[in-house]
Amino acid sequence: MALAEALLAKLREAKARHDELTALLSSEGGTVDGKKIPAILKERGGLEKRVQLLEQLESLEKRRSDAKAMLSDSEMAALAKEELAEIESEVKRIDEEVVNALIAEDDDERRKVIVEIRAGTGGDEASLFAADLYRIYEHYFDAQGWKHEVFDVARSDVGGFKEVVFSVEGDGAWRYLRFESGGHRVQRVPATEAQGRIHTSAATVAVLPEAEDVDIDINPQDLRIDTMRAGGAGGQHVNKTESAVRITHLPTGTVVVCMDEKSQHKNRARAMRVLRSRLFEAERARKDAERAALRKTQVGTGDRNARIRTYNFPQNRVTDHRANENYSLEQVLAGKLQPLVDAMIALDREERIRSL
Repeated sequence: MALAEALLAKLREAKARHDELTALLSSEGGTVDGKKIPAILKERGGLEKRVQLLEQLESLEKRRSDAKAMLSDSEMAALAKEELAEIESEVKRIDEEVVNALIAEDDDERRKVIVEIRAGTGGDEASLFAADLYRIYEHYFDAQGWKHEVFDVARSDVGGFKEVVFSVEGDGAWRYLRFESGGHRVQRVPATEAQGRIHTSAATVAVLPEAEDVDIDINPQDLRIDTMRAGGAGGQHVNKTESAVRITHLPTGTVVVCMDEKSQHKNRARAMRVLRSRLFEAERARKDAERAALRKTQVGTGDRNARIRTYNFPQNRVTDHRANENYSLEQVLAGKLQPLVDAMIALDREERIRSL
């Protein structure tokens, strides 16, 4: 076959694991913990494409062997050559599918993410920039036909966001938004700058795949849940009812606060969604770091300290430092992020192929 033996070996490993999981599910003794079945089914489903491709390649190999055997027959030689040409074309197509299947990751098709935007250095100007980022994403979500819901927001005195946390749901949400994680820097003249000097401010973005119950199991005894009166200006419920919820995950010290809803029940449910996703992301990041040891570089690590993009207003451009490309600031502010997203997807694909 044209496919490298190392890649074929990976397909065979996938089939062996698929067979192992199938046997586990069909065991008569009922030895599988019922809580583990959803995770096993999920893993098994993720392997099916690779198993199907291996079966197709093995079938083509048999066809090729039979066709070669006919070459010595003068009456069948012409037909055999046509068959071999057809097989080679089919193998080439499947080889590409194999690469795509092997570089695919479990999270690629996730439809739900949680996004956190926080103002960084720059004071009020940084909070205004954080609000600008939120509006950019709003435009992009609308263009994609995605739904988004604000979980919590802390506003600044000048109308910006100190922090905003929201969920996004739609086809391709994780695949497209994951590359937004990191440090975003803006260079412009703030509205409060009397002498027209350019200032540099920053905000950080974290994009977390929203965890499902099957992804992570949280022991209720590991949680401390506090209720309090919501702070901030406006709203009849503010400072009158204990609608705000703070959940602390004791083993890791992770704290989530939600106070945007009047209902304590809704705030608690939202806080749990964020907490579950943060814990899941921490584990996913640990595994990514292990895989990254095998790579020369890593695209889209999600490290908030890594500066990924600069928005330069005087020069009307946005620079993505990972792709080393410049884009129209006007287009980006309008939420037209797809060219930036496509560039990162292409870089990520190249990196995944190199790491096979």
